[in-house]
Amino acid sequence: MPFGDPTAVRRAATVGTGLIGSHWAALFLARGLAVVAYDPAPDAEARLRHDVARAWPALERLGLAAGASQRRLAFVSDLDEALAGAGFVQESVPDDEALKIDVLARIDAACPPEVVIASSTSGILPTLLQSGCAHPQRVLVGHPFNPVHLLPLVEVVAGERTSPEAVDWAMAFYHVVGKRPLRVRKEAPGFVSNRLQEALWREMFHLVNDGIATTAELDAAITDGPGLRLAVFGPAFLYFLQGGRGGMAYALSQFDPARIPDWSHNFYPQISDELIHKLDEQTREQAEGRSLEEWEQLRDESLIRVLQARDEVTERAS
Repeated sequence: MPFGDPTAVRRAATVGTGLIGSHWAALFLARGLAVVAYDPAPDAEARLRHDVARAWPALERLGLAAGASQRRLAFVSDLDEALAGAGFVQESVPDDEALKIDVLARIDAACPPEVVIASSTSGILPTLLQSGCAHPQRVLVGHPFNPVHLLPLVEVVAGERTSPEAVDWAMAFYHVVGKRPLRVRKEAPGFVSNRLQEALWREMFHLVNDGIATTAELDAAITDGPGLRLAVFGPAFLYFLQGGRGGMAYALSQFDPARIPDWSHNFYPQISDELIHKLDEQTREQAEGRSLEEWEQLRDESLIRVLQARDEVTERAS
């Protein structure tokens, strides 16, 4: 099945306009595409336009494509109308298995078979998602990371019936809109990045539950330490650097996992009411003095500076 030229897409459809869907819409608009959005929630259009407007200054700083404009955003109340003429569809409805299967089947039924359909799911396997589709070969996962309009990573995951051509097309399209797509080699629960994040969050819950650290303290343990390195290099390459001239082999001989006590856990603690209260109370204390919107602006400003600095360094290294 030919999927056409990914650089020729002029109109994208976003189905679901919550936090993820609205930021996809902002990104597509910033890359010069027209966007038609659909969401059945009664206040969806107002929220979408508000979220796109708030994301726009950061996108302007990163550079807009020719023709980029918020005026190219349309919101419709009919799913078929949203899909008509779309060259690509990004589905971002809530991560409910039954809901996504139903919505993707409706999208599949309404779109020509040459249009690739991607789901923003953070963990539902694409084989399951495409199970209700008549054209499962063009259905895959395009899993982004929040904030979608700034973080470059998107995981591209094929289901059992997804064609390699559809994956190639999605990889190329995401490159066109400024993403750094990661082709996940094998469909697996949690994909790649969330499995790495899961280990960190699991330890976070144990540290608070056991009274070892507050949320502010464990956050500092990352942001003032390994988090700075992880913004530049991934955990595998950092392990390699630990080995010096001896590389990863030497690092493993010095830090042999078989000889190091198992400090971490392979399970979550009981998520008791007491633990929920601690986590909620401590993180609210961290946020004191600023609104959520102010924290998001600070986050976006920090991310822009990190991205710009990292790109400058990697350009010199290439």
